[in-house]
Amino acid sequence: MSITDEEAVARSGEPERTARPRTVLMCRPEHFAVVYRINPWMNPGLPTDTSLAVRQWQRLHDTYRELGFDVRLIEPLEGLPDMIYAANGGFVIGNVAYGASFAYPERRPEGPAYMDWFRANGYEVIVPEQVNEGEGDFLLVGDTILAGTGFRSSDASHDELARVFGREVLTLRLTDPSFYHLDTALAVLDSTPGQEHIAYLPSAFDPPSRARLEERFPDAILVTDTDAAVLGLNAFSDGRNVVIASRAAGFAAQLREHGYDPIGVDLSELLLGGGGVKCCTLELRR
Repeated sequence: MSITDEEAVARSGEPERTARPRTVLMCRPEHFAVVYRINPWMNPGLPTDTSLAVRQWQRLHDTYRELGFDVRLIEPLEGLPDMIYAANGGFVIGNVAYGASFAYPERRPEGPAYMDWFRANGYEVIVPEQVNEGEGDFLLVGDTILAGTGFRSSDASHDELARVFGREVLTLRLTDPSFYHLDTALAVLDSTPGQEHIAYLPSAFDPPSRARLEERFPDAILVTDTDAAVLGLNAFSDGRNVVIASRAAGFAAQLREHGYDPIGVDLSELLLGGGGVKCCTLELRR
């Protein structure tokens, strides 16, 4: 006799997962290309297919709409091929948008472009004094902001972030250049206070950071190097449905075991720029 997914979850002792539709900001990859190298994934010598990138991005966009998300769009600007990675454009809680200040000059014009969008859409914009790359390195879990450093966002930006939002900021140091943003090495699966749940790649962090994660999230899903290598952790969850890289098959199985519904999408062309599902997604938390 077969059992339902809900019955399987109940038998496993996992809580029932609840989907909460999100509001997200995205940027259509009309100008996508790899024309410089600022992370190990990028190789300007390899050809890129902008039309394929647009089709793959559209599938991600449509998946969010099918899940009931409110999807907002920012106009892509010519000459800013990485603007597609909207997560780096800032960090938003309520009506406050903390802007981005990029580490590399190739991406610095993106910061003002995103802050202009926030202002035009009614947000109180905090212009950053410290180098930070937005939600690429800042992830909200319950009432705590997990903050990455080591490659892009500075340690000082964590102090600035804490002052802006008045929340605990937990610093996590990344050590593997292939996982240069926090959202490439850690995924928030459930951000609800009291039932916080994450997945991460232990080897991407220094020992003190791993100890912090183990203490704070003892029930976290530990993802394999194989799934992390296709940016499987660069995922976006509504608390039940988790949109992930379609090639992260092992991670998908782990998610099912924990009561989630993984949804695979192919963003292989955008991976050439070092980004995946979460990189393309900036959450607008009201």
